[in-house]
Amino acid sequence: MNDLLVLRQGDDVAVATRDLTPDDRAVAPDGSAVVVRGAVPRGHKVALRAVAAGAPVHKYGQVIGVATADIAVGDHVHAHNLGFDPGEREAPLGGTHTELTVPDGVPRPTFRGYRRADGRVGTRNYLAILTSVNCSATTAKMIAEQFRGAALDEFEHVDGVIALTHTSGCGLVPDSEGGQMLLRTLRGYAANPNVAGVLVLGLGCEMVPGAALSARSGSVADLGMPGVGAPDDAAGSGLLAAIPEDTVVRSMTIQETGGVRASVRAGVEAVRAMLPAVNARRRTECDVSELVLGLECGGSDGYSGITANPALGWASDRIVAYGGTSVLAETPEVYGAEHLLTARATSPGVAKKLLDRIDWWRDYVAAGQGTLDNNPSPGNKAGGLTTILEKSLGAVAKGGTADLTAVYEYAEQITDRGFTFMDTPGYDPVSVTGMVAGGANVVVFTTGRGSVFGCQPTPSIKVATNTPMYDRMAEDMDVNAGRIVDGTATVEEVGEEILAKILAVASGEQSVSEELGIGAEEFIPWHVGAVT
Repeated sequence: MNDLLVLRQGDDVAVATRDLTPDDRAVAPDGSAVVVRGAVPRGHKVALRAVAAGAPVHKYGQVIGVATADIAVGDHVHAHNLGFDPGEREAPLGGTHTELTVPDGVPRPTFRGYRRADGRVGTRNYLAILTSVNCSATTAKMIAEQFRGAALDEFEHVDGVIALTHTSGCGLVPDSEGGQMLLRTLRGYAANPNVAGVLVLGLGCEMVPGAALSARSGSVADLGMPGVGAPDDAAGSGLLAAIPEDTVVRSMTIQETGGVRASVRAGVEAVRAMLPAVNARRRTECDVSELVLGLECGGSDGYSGITANPALGWASDRIVAYGGTSVLAETPEVYGAEHLLTARATSPGVAKKLLDRIDWWRDYVAAGQGTLDNNPSPGNKAGGLTTILEKSLGAVAKGGTADLTAVYEYAEQITDRGFTFMDTPGYDPVSVTGMVAGGANVVVFTTGRGSVFGCQPTPSIKVATNTPMYDRMAEDMDVNAGRIVDGTATVEEVGEEILAKILAVASGEQSVSEELGIGAEEFIPWHVGAVT
């Protein structure tokens, strides 16, 4: 292992692979050395050449900011001498094409998933209690609590009964941008292939009524309970037409059922009546092309764009090469690297849609007295990331090299195959919620500082960017990509390990966050617009 990592020829900075102290002689991979002028924590940047104040600083072969003071060879380059400057970036409207290949003579990968009536494949088999409004959240949790532990022993093919609760649903105009976003999210979770049964629970007087979420009858007869029903399609104008026909759907409201206690009793009865149909589902052999992979990073550090993200990008490329789908997200965290994505767009329209979403974000944050460079977070900076440009350049590595085939709005259904993008915030639970609503059936989450994220009903696999954090939080991590910096594994080798883990988890192996039961509280729809 060298002391420094130089990511592109001509870069002004290198990344320290260990804590460096003043006068250390730090060696780069080509054998050249730099005498360090001050303390530089591992993962942070060391100047390879002098940069005058006001001049651009390059990493990854791209501009990551401008020097705010003269930088000498061997200096620690960080927030004290490197600042954000939007600069000028030409964003091509497509034109770059990458031909992805798969190994010759190797059988196509498969996994054991749940094939739904609409042809999509689930990696889990959940029954979800979906709340239309925050007012029904506590009642939903009370119902779900009755199905913990031994309560599901006789239903071995059911992964769990989960309460998907949120803080909205009332005081929100349904036809507004925020109202439509919430509706898309709730409907998307009901239609996700990892969900085989849905009980929609409302209060009864909210602006987003439960009838709008349970518009299609389930596959079993009306349960005939007070306040419980399977409304016909006309009740919601076909709002749930995308739900597979073999998904059991029921709805109830607390007011019609007789209050909280009565609703808990009726809800428990409804779930018990639905469980046999959910339990009847069975895993079958499914092609790797049926994966819809959500790509997420959180608690990033200076190694994220060097280890875990490129390794995940390798796995993403391989899935896409086999005909599968991957989804990159977090629009504020591709800002500064959007030109690398638009160059890979399959059409000018796809590229333009991404640029339009970034323009929307500029206006959105400006209305809140902010700017898109209000990032990285304090934790990111402690890990060595200085500007949003640097952070974004590392973040887009999760998307590999594949062509960009589509750009989706938040929680929109993902229908295109290949490498795609969804417009979401950078806040991890909100971002992943959007991708799961869009149809992601597995998520890989890379982290450098040590995120404890989990997700239900879609399993989340966590990949550590560095070995010290992995060793410290091994019980929370699935894969250690820090071995790339340690010199004990290549990006491709870790990418193969990530792909193998994706296939194993898609077949039913639990990720560590699933073992811990993490995931229900991470259902957080994006709130946009006025609440009246």
